Amino acid sequence: MNAFERKNTELTKEFNRYVREHPRFAEQIPNDAVVILQLEGDEEFNAWTHKLAESRRSEEAPVVVVRIKKLKPLHSRIEQLELEQVIPTGTSVP
Repeated sequence: MNAFERKNTELTKEFNRYVREHPRFAEQIPNDAVVILQLEGDEEFNAWTHKLAESRRSEEAPVVVVRIKKLKPLHSRIEQLELEQVIPTGTSVP
């Protein structure tokens, strides 16, 4: 997986979360649409996603361009951890 594929996968996950949390936004997108995710300020990635979407759409499918204006920094959702045991190098795991 190249860098653009990784970025597109992450943005797709975030977009899916967003539309689940904002169903009115999702209602604006036709069911059969090809969605092109564009990231403001990343023209190389945007050209790549546009080319990818064009290669996968049918003549009849509408195209929806979603421009992501701002992303919050990624962070873990883990609220609590506990370290039970540190296993020294060369020791088998119990």
